[in-house]
Amino acid sequence: MATVHVVLPYSLYTLARSGAEIELDIAGPITLAAVLGALEAAYPMLAGALRDRATGRRRPLVRFFACQDDQSNLSPDALLPEAVVTGREPLIIVGAIAGG
Repeated sequence: MATVHVVLPYSLYTLARSGAEIELDIAGPITLAAVLGALEAAYPMLAGALRDRATGRRRPLVRFFACQDDQSNLSPDALLPEAVVTGREPLIIVGAIAGG
């Protein structure tokens, strides 16, 4: 069992009625899919906000960062960096950023 720290943007932690940083206990391989599954299980109101409910694919304007690296386009089943798994670094979720 690993405790993963997740940092949410304002819009998501307001929707979840939580703080900006959440701790999730996750068993098994620590992948982005596992973290998102645990996050949605703990905060059902976030289901569909980060990934499409039908396909499980990341929403286009949502980004995931771990250890200052963009994890958004990696396979959801790829293992997250060891620093995230051990709780030394958070998984940071960045909400929609668009301009024009």
